[in-house]
Amino acid sequence: MIPRLLVYTRTTAYRHDSIPAAVAAVRTLGDFDVDHSEDPAALEEPLDRYAAVVFLSTSGEVLTPAGRERLAGYVESGGGFVGVHAAACTEYEWPYYSELLGARFDRHPDYQPGKAVVEDREHPATRHLPAVWEFTDEWYDFRTNPRGSARVLVRADESSYHGGGMGADHPLVWCREQGAGRVFYTALGHAAEAYDDTGFRAHLLGGIDWAARRT
Repeated sequence: MIPRLLVYTRTTAYRHDSIPAAVAAVRTLGDFDVDHSEDPAALEEPLDRYAAVVFLSTSGEVLTPAGRERLAGYVESGGGFVGVHAAACTEYEWPYYSELLGARFDRHPDYQPGKAVVEDREHPATRHLPAVWEFTDEWYDFRTNPRGSARVLVRADESSYHGGGMGADHPLVWCREQGAGRVFYTALGHAAEAYDDTGFRAHLLGGIDWAARRT
């Protein structure tokens, strides 16, 4: 049976123009069937049929109380969760989501080129990447540092761009376990161009595969 993903892109705050390109990219990344929704009711139904749930540049409060309960139960019982870019700008009023994701968005400088340092090349999301990955993005700062509660895979080199606010230890990509489930988050993916980038596409697929226990 082909594994199935739920890709959720509801926004109640800032909406990224890249969402259509991002959804189209996920549909072509691997051998997944993809259900795409912006309807909160999609998270109120049983999620067990999904190999992973992907929050793709969601923003603001996007879940109902029933949806929150379903998502938490799904991950705690072994489901996979993937957060991409503005997924860290989501569900600020739900404390569990902060624990699940590992950190929340704080601010970002201007969209610009920079360098990402790959700390861990043993993960499917990073094993194809160079030690220093040159990329163009928004280089999110976070309210807290997820290191300690998460396995950091990639950090930002703040000396390579203007406006970074976290210092030398600035995680950008990480993974963690939540209950019996797996969580992967990448702060990258602001612009539509990212989803045409071969390296970023492999990065995203590796994260999804890991969360879905396909590696």
